[in-house]
Amino acid sequence: MRTRDGLFAIKRYAWTWWPAALLVAAAVAPLVGYWLNNPDDQRLVDLDVYRTGGEAVLAGRPVYDFVTPAPQLLPFTYPPIAALLAAPLAKMSWPVAQWVWTIGIFAALAVAAGHAFRPLLARAGRLWTPLLFAALMIACTYMMPIRDQVRFGQVDILLVALCVADCLARRPWWPRGLLIGLATAVKLTPGVFLIYLLITGFGRDGRPEQRRTLSMAVFTAALLTVLPFLVIPRDSTQFWFSALLDSGRVGANNATTNQSMRGMLLRLYLPDWLTTALWLALLAVVAWYGFRWARRAFATGDPLTGVALTGLMAVLLSPVAWIHHLAWMVVVLGALVAAAGDTRRLWVAAGVWLYYVLPIPWWGVTLRAAEIPVLSPVLGRVVQNAYGLGALALVWLLGHWLPRRARAAERAAAPPGHRDHPARA
Repeated sequence: MRTRDGLFAIKRYAWTWWPAALLVAAAVAPLVGYWLNNPDDQRLVDLDVYRTGGEAVLAGRPVYDFVTPAPQLLPFTYPPIAALLAAPLAKMSWPVAQWVWTIGIFAALAVAAGHAFRPLLARAGRLWTPLLFAALMIACTYMMPIRDQVRFGQVDILLVALCVADCLARRPWWPRGLLIGLATAVKLTPGVFLIYLLITGFGRDGRPEQRRTLSMAVFTAALLTVLPFLVIPRDSTQFWFSALLDSGRVGANNATTNQSMRGMLLRLYLPDWLTTALWLALLAVVAWYGFRWARRAFATGDPLTGVALTGLMAVLLSPVAWIHHLAWMVVVLGALVAAAGDTRRLWVAAGVWLYYVLPIPWWGVTLRAAEIPVLSPVLGRVVQNAYGLGALALVWLLGHWLPRRARAAERAAAPPGHRDHPARA
C-alpha cells in the first residue's frame, strides 16, 4: 500500500515540473539567445577548441599544435583524454554542437543545483519543490561564472556536477569515485577532491567508504591518463612533457579573468621571484585552512560544506582560474542556505549571489583606466580582484562562520535549562 501511495504521489505532483521547466526555459532564453547569436568568431569559443581537438584526433593531426581561427587563436590545453572524448562533437555540425552543448550545460547545472540545494528543497513540500528548484536554477544561471559557461561553451559546470554527484548522491548507481576520477582526468583541477577523499578517509576520524571512493577515483584518473598513450601516443607525450608546463598556452596569466591567488599576485607586477615566493606561502596557508575546515565539515556530518570548500580550493590554488571556474558558487550557495530556518544565512547567501551576479572585476578595470590619483591604482586593483578575494572570504565564511551559526542555532533550539550548560558552550 505504501508503494502505491508513493507512486500516486509522484503522479499527482509530476505535472508541477512542466511549468517549472517552462519557467526556466523562458528565463534563460534571453541569455542563450544572446550568446548563440553572437558573431561567429566570438561564439562559444571554448566549445570550438574542444570540437577542433576532436577533429584533430579523427584526422590524425597533432592535437597540441593547432590554434582556432583568428581572432581567437586558442590552443587545446586539456589532457589527451579530453581530446578523445571531444571526438563526437567533431562529428556534429557546428550549429548542432552549439545547441547540444548548451543544453548539456543546463542539464549539468540542474544536477549540481539538485544536490547542492537538496536540504532546502526537502523543506519545500512536493507541490512547491519544482517551482523553488526553477527559481534556484534561474538565480544560479545569472551569476557571472555560470553566464560565462554559456558565453564560452565551457566545461566547468559539468565537472562541478560530476564531483558533486560523486560526493553527495545518496544511492549512486555507479561506483563512487568514478566521476571524480573522470573529472580529474579531463581537467586536472578537480584533483583537489583526491586530497579531500584522502583527508576524510584516513586519520582518527577517517571513513572506510571514503578510502574506497579514493581508490576508485585514483584508478579511474590513472586509467584515463594512460589510455591515450595507447591511442594517441605522440599527443600524450607532448602534453605531459611540454604543453602542460607552458602556462602561457592558456592565455595571459595576469589578465583580469584570472581570479586565482597567483593571478591576483601577478597583477601587482612584483619581481618574479617575490611573486612566486608569496604565492607558495599563500598556497600553503590557504590549502591548510581550506582542507582542514573541509575535513571538519565532513566529520561533523556536513559533507555539502566540505564539498563547497574543496571546490573553492580548486579555484584559489590553481595557477590559473578564470571567472568561469567559479561555477562552484552553486555549491557554496547551497551550503549557505542549507539551514532554511536561519534568516541570517539566507541574507548572506543573497549577498553572495548578488556579488557574483555583478561584473565587479570589470568595474576595477574601469576604475584603473580612469587614472584617479591614489584611488585608481589602489582601490581599482582591489576591485579588479573582487571575485578571487570574495572566494578567500568564502573559505572563512564556510569554515569558521557557518559552524558558529549552526552551534548558535542548536543552542537556541535546546531546552531553556540546557542552553548555558558548560559542556555545550
